[in-house]
Amino acid sequence: MRCRLVHTFGLIILGMLAFAAGAAHAQTTSNGPYYATPSWDQQLPAFTRFIVLSNWDSQAVLDRETGLVWEQGPSGVDTWLGAQLDCAQKSVGNRLGWRLATIQELASLIDPTIPFPGPKLPAGHPFSNVRSENYWSATTSARNASSALLVLFDVGFVGSDSKTNANIRIWCVRGGQGVDPQ
Repeated sequence: MRCRLVHTFGLIILGMLAFAAGAAHAQTTSNGPYYATPSWDQQLPAFTRFIVLSNWDSQAVLDRETGLVWEQGPSGVDTWLGAQLDCAQKSVGNRLGWRLATIQELASLIDPTIPFPGPKLPAGHPFSNVRSENYWSATTSARNASSALLVLFDVGFVGSDSKTNANIRIWCVRGGQGVDPQ
């Protein structure tokens, strides 16, 4: 009995030492501020939902609800293919890896309580140069493969337009799941 007790006690001590060593390592390797894990089921007020990323020269905004990083100030218009290429070649805050948002991601920015003419973004958002116009999503229309879905930021609706229309605005995003398979 005594041998079993000493053996068990020894295993407990070894486990505690290993845990303490791992915890000490985790504390010393943590960099930057802590942000809670994003979750699409949470609702945060704009003043805590959006964080301008100063280490990206304040050119990008973290959305804490979705975990996506958005351009702080979207710009330009182009066709759908041109918008895809523009995002893929873009460097924001000295980072590549940008893309067009899926329709769900882009629509997640809409605040339906904002009156027309918008833009229908949450009050207190940190974005600049967002116009009450149409913005491309990466999502092809399920009804017509030559059309893509877009968000109308003046009324807050989802619509579609021909992929060849060169007058739709571009807003690039980073992170998330990427293009949806439609």
